[in-house]
Amino acid sequence: MPQNKRESIIFTVMMCFVMVFWMSMYNVALNMGGLSIESIQAGWLGFPIAYIYAMCFDWFLVSKIAKWFSFRFIVKPTSKPLHIILSISSCMVVQMVIVMSFYGALELCFEGHIGWDALVMTWLTNIPKNFIMALPFQLLVAGPLVRKLFRKAFPEGKVLA
Repeated sequence: MPQNKRESIIFTVMMCFVMVFWMSMYNVALNMGGLSIESIQAGWLGFPIAYIYAMCFDWFLVSKIAKWFSFRFIVKPTSKPLHIILSISSCMVVQMVIVMSFYGALELCFEGHIGWDALVMTWLTNIPKNFIMALPFQLLVAGPLVRKLFRKAFPEGKVLA
């Protein structure tokens, strides 16, 4: 886990990249009826704006709420590191799924795939679809992978506060 503000921003950039890329591909494939070259191209083209949107929400709002909620209701600072990681990661996934599902519904409206009258219903129906993919992916793949790559690239004590 990051030990200071610089490590935290580097870690957030890495984690957000992996999660937004994966979930972008997943959502585009869902909307286009399956994974294809066209869906990968569409996902990649939409990725930069989605990434910026996700980074802003993650950095300025979601991570703060997730840490506050985790340490207030689920774990203590003295809890096992694995419990802290699982708690904060789960709280972040819940919030990011809500925020990014709204982004996806907005994107569909702007592209003309759905009408503006369907925005709220699309958003609400995308939340469970995204949650069932995002939570296991975060806990089983992205989290462990990014933590390992992060510590390999930035051993503890090498990134100064």
